[in-house]
Amino acid sequence: MNRTELIERAVSAHLKPAADVPDLHIGDTIDVHYRIVEGDKERTQVFQGVLIATKGRGVNRSITVRRIVANEGVERSFPLHSPRIAKLEIVRRAEVRRAKLYYLRDRAGKSRRLREDRGEEAPTSAKS
Repeated sequence: MNRTELIERAVSAHLKPAADVPDLHIGDTIDVHYRIVEGDKERTQVFQGVLIATKGRGVNRSITVRRIVANEGVERSFPLHSPRIAKLEIVRRAEVRRAKLYYLRDRAGKSRRLREDRGEEAPTSAKS
């Protein structure tokens, strides 16, 4: 057993089950339910936006979600296998031809919209 196999075996215990992580594609509009701890209280905050990038592999995989708040773009990166992420929901699928949608940062108004994916409906099984 080589070093890589040892590391992957040790890290695999920290991965979320495949049922908890839906099949995400770049351009999807997603809801990220994120647990926030304030003092002794815990609440869940929903961050809805367009998935513009994914990076990493295994337990280090992370996603970048972009949304518009008060005409200002807000991007947030989430570690996909973090225990702070309560749930991921796919709201809408979009048809894109890029692996990273960083060009959306320069767009405003109607040119920011993405074409709806006609081939596949948003899965309802991800909403649990």
